[in-house]
Amino acid sequence: MTDAAIENWPARLHQILKQANIRQMAYVPDAGHSKLIELFLADPDVISTVLTTEEEGIGLTAGAWLGGQRSVLLMQSSGVGNCINMLSLAAMSRFPLLMLVTMRGEWAEFNPWQVPMGRATGTSLHAMGVHCLRADTPEDLLDMAESSCTFAFEAEQQIAILISQRMLGKKKW
Repeated sequence: MTDAAIENWPARLHQILKQANIRQMAYVPDAGHSKLIELFLADPDVISTVLTTEEEGIGLTAGAWLGGQRSVLLMQSSGVGNCINMLSLAAMSRFPLLMLVTMRGEWAEFNPWQVPMGRATGTSLHAMGVHCLRADTPEDLLDMAESSCTFAFEAEQQIAILISQRMLGKKKW
């Protein structure tokens, strides 16, 4: 992969998700997802829904699937804690769930409140039956995105790609 492709991973990720027939995107505003969110908001073929809390996204993904559409849920690791009870809906109803989770509480974190959930994100998702992959580089993320779309929508599984804080860079406030 070229340096330019690595730098522009949000655009490539958007293309991968579009090729997988994603037609709905739900998100809680997040700096780590900001470029991808902007691409989806500008895309007339995708319904983008801003959420007030992350667990609403679980219901939205269920409704999208029941309505014949594929969706993706974007959130930060701190939002995973908000979703734990709602993840039982995905597990018991056995509908596809694709989540892209930007990590906090890791490398160069400045906010101590982010550390506990950052540490518990993968474990919490696993406990609820969600398969987790970890992307530490743009190459990892792009490769995992393609396979995760197949895993979610063809095998009807629940999957989250955890996007490392180091890959996203240090937060600047």
